[in-house]
Amino acid sequence: MLRCHGDAAAFAVSVTPPLIDHCGSRRMDTCCRARENRRVLYRGASRRRITRTLNAAYGAGLLSEDTFAARIDHALGSGLVDPVALIGDLHLRRANPPWDRLSIALRAWLRLASPDASDDDRPSVLLALDWTGAQSELMIGRHHGCDVVLDEPSVSRHHARLVFRDDTWIVQDLASTNGTIVNGKRVGRCELRPGDSVVLGGTCLKVD
Repeated sequence: MLRCHGDAAAFAVSVTPPLIDHCGSRRMDTCCRARENRRVLYRGASRRRITRTLNAAYGAGLLSEDTFAARIDHALGSGLVDPVALIGDLHLRRANPPWDRLSIALRAWLRLASPDASDDDRPSVLLALDWTGAQSELMIGRHHGCDVVLDEPSVSRHHARLVFRDDTWIVQDLASTNGTIVNGKRVGRCELRPGDSVVLGGTCLKVD
């Protein structure tokens, strides 16, 4: 706003600063236009995305029925929803198309057939899993009471848990210090497939 002081011959012009509220935002009773959200979403779109992810994770066996129900109830029934707490630990994997499985089998055959194939990039320790369902859970860690003991300082006492659900092994990191890495990516919960590389601390395992 412009204000005049003095007579017409000599006057000073002062500018009144805009009204700012206690949060530092421009008040809505000024003449300035409000800043619009350029990423307009449908009502409830974020919660629908969360529920779709939870449904996909439950279908893939990453979540038990109780965990799935608890997270769905929180997503739909709570006034404050933290997406990271609900889906941040879920890592869904795409299904391998038939030609991709054929390519994987061909590469494996070529490596076995070639006497000069290098083993430097392959882990020397196999994680031998029972795919028949006779064993439903495995605990991996440094503690002597674990099912799979990795005697290395970089491995946590109870590092990861493996659960066999719907003919699939699921690995779940147990808030370990150095994390659980599957095929180069740090995961919270993830499906395991034969040939996967699993790194726990400084130990590299190959799923068999």
